[in-house]
Amino acid sequence: MFRTMRKYAHLYGMFIKNCLIAQMEFRGNFLMSLLVESVYLLAKMLYVLVVFRTDLHVDGIPPEGLLLFIGMHTVVTGIYVGLFFTNFTKIPEYIKDGSLDLMLTKPISLQFMASLRYVDLALPIPDILVGFVMIGIGWHAMDIPLTFLQLAGFMLLLFVSVIITYCLMIIPALLSFRFVQTGSASEIAHSAWDANNFPMAIYPTWVRRIGTFVIPLFLITNFGPMFLLGQLSWLYTGLALVAALLLFTVVRLLWKQAVKGYSSASS
Repeated sequence: MFRTMRKYAHLYGMFIKNCLIAQMEFRGNFLMSLLVESVYLLAKMLYVLVVFRTDLHVDGIPPEGLLLFIGMHTVVTGIYVGLFFTNFTKIPEYIKDGSLDLMLTKPISLQFMASLRYVDLALPIPDILVGFVMIGIGWHAMDIPLTFLQLAGFMLLLFVSVIITYCLMIIPALLSFRFVQTGSASEIAHSAWDANNFPMAIYPTWVRRIGTFVIPLFLITNFGPMFLLGQLSWLYTGLALVAALLLFTVVRLLWKQAVKGYSSASS
């Protein structure tokens, strides 16, 4: 198992290297992507100013504490855009034009190849940097101790957030094995994603339960900041990790089932 993990880690490193080389061939486009994403992020930050101007408190959390939630959402958005977004949008194209047939012949996991092949190294930079800055400001302003346990717990929940993000946002791509075109499902998923940049306490109880136990979208943005604010114990942190791994297992099984029903271009 260790050799397999090392093999895939090496392959992923090669993916990153190749994507970097390809993007550096067009440095102007790389810099323009940085600029465009920075402007877009600046526009999104306007509501942060509104939060501080209105002295908004959510469930007793002051504006400085809300920065933890907004920052967490921004960081995970950057990771999603950089690692997953391009790949997930390409999967329906692979199915439509038959490119998936060639991938099926490769001696590696088809899911690994199709969902992690491309890495965007420009778009995520502004989101990740600004997101961590907001988390740092909120961390300091809320007088949260910077201890190894606090940092370890937060990073573990960030890892959980990335796993859940992968699992939830790949679902429209899985539907494309049956329906090919799943643009509407992707739009719904992205709309739900944008609604997750504040504490889940702003939503009714029934929405919070669905977003936590049925479609665990709220775990992505909420659990990390809640841990830092002392609202989440280590027990629930461990349960969140278990839930994320179980969700990944389910998605893995769904992927295999979808591939079984795939009709290749040559068949």
